[in-house]
Amino acid sequence: MNLVEQVRRAGVVGAGGGGFPTHVKLGAKADTVIANGAECEPLLHKDAVVMEHHGAQIVQGMLLAMEAVGARAGIVGIKAKNAHAVESVQAACRGTAVRVHRLGDYYPAGDEYDLVHETTGRLIPPGGIPLQVGAVVCNVETFVNVAAAAENRPVTHKTLTIAGAVRTACTLTVPVGTSFRECIAAAGGAAVADPVLCIGGLMMGETTDDLDRPVIKTTTGAVVLPRDHHIIERKLKPPPIQDAIGKSACDQCRYCTEYCPRFLLGYAVEPHQVMRSLAFTATGAEIWNEWAALCCACGLCTLYACPEELYPKEACDQAKAEMKKADLKWSGSMTVKPHPMRDGRRVPIKTLMKKLHILQYDHAAPLQAGALAPRRVVLPLKQGAGSPNQALVKPGDRVSEGQALGELPEKALGAVVHAPFAASVAEVTANHIVLNRL
Repeated sequence: MNLVEQVRRAGVVGAGGGGFPTHVKLGAKADTVIANGAECEPLLHKDAVVMEHHGAQIVQGMLLAMEAVGARAGIVGIKAKNAHAVESVQAACRGTAVRVHRLGDYYPAGDEYDLVHETTGRLIPPGGIPLQVGAVVCNVETFVNVAAAAENRPVTHKTLTIAGAVRTACTLTVPVGTSFRECIAAAGGAAVADPVLCIGGLMMGETTDDLDRPVIKTTTGAVVLPRDHHIIERKLKPPPIQDAIGKSACDQCRYCTEYCPRFLLGYAVEPHQVMRSLAFTATGAEIWNEWAALCCACGLCTLYACPEELYPKEACDQAKAEMKKADLKWSGSMTVKPHPMRDGRRVPIKTLMKKLHILQYDHAAPLQAGALAPRRVVLPLKQGAGSPNQALVKPGDRVSEGQALGELPEKALGAVVHAPFAASVAEVTANHIVLNRL
């Protein structure tokens, strides 16, 4: 069995949040494999911890991936500030074709367009993917899972950071399907009475007060904040109110565009132009929307750049959704030339945290020894890009650790879900499977 098939059967997906099935990437051809350890979401330390403790597995996974795609070079992008991670990975790289590339402490260093350019000097075509410039990019934890898949071990656990308003910020390894409530309890519990979660981080994550949401394969962490925190109040405003505020208050100052990382890298992303579409009804909206097509949704325009605290990122999200609905693709210039002020306009993480009013939560989040052992897990049948699993089990069945619980329709994109421990099946729905530990 080749590596691509082993990775497919192990259910490996992008562990940095994207969730794209990894076996598809490994079935391509490229000259460079890049491990994304940039990790630029404020307060999250999952990737740094994974690199510090699993440097050898990361490099092993990269070497396997390099062989699969025919690459001669491997690059691990790590922020220079994460000295222990750099040391661990560098030690694992010795004598191999893999090297470490130190990155600055700015946001969003983890955007793959930015990372590919920083590490190789190449610019991905507008609307394109790294493969078009000869690169395969995966999160560092994904490569740990690739190495495990080569030993026929499926993805059953996830490493994540719990940070913010908790007693003790920490990084945990938990069975996939563990509730955030149990993860927060492992961090000593919430330090506020009415906690709200930013799953995946403050900048690009999802905001919810549902503590019983399960950890999935793409979870990088959660930042806990009080409901009355200014950023939470902003994020919980309904979209119609966000639009109304933007329509009445946007004065076209261009700060959202001038700080946009994609714009500074040379792509035609102009959030201030997208904001103009809020003043239109049907006429002209699709024209302005195209300025959002290449947006990476980093959130810097909304949460840092806009002096009036408007919502250009959310306007871009809506524009991209409208374009997708209308089957509209990028049709603008394919020429990319970095802005001469790009380096000078990068936003340092500390500066961003100050703007977000979260400096008081800026603590280390060391790895807790061992993995949590919840009695019950909820496993969504869709945990990444593509189609959901079709369940192979029914209530009352007994399953073993690592057993496949579902399968994908023939030729469908997706990733198989596995049991994280020996269990009995308590519930099966169209969306999830509930397991109780034996």
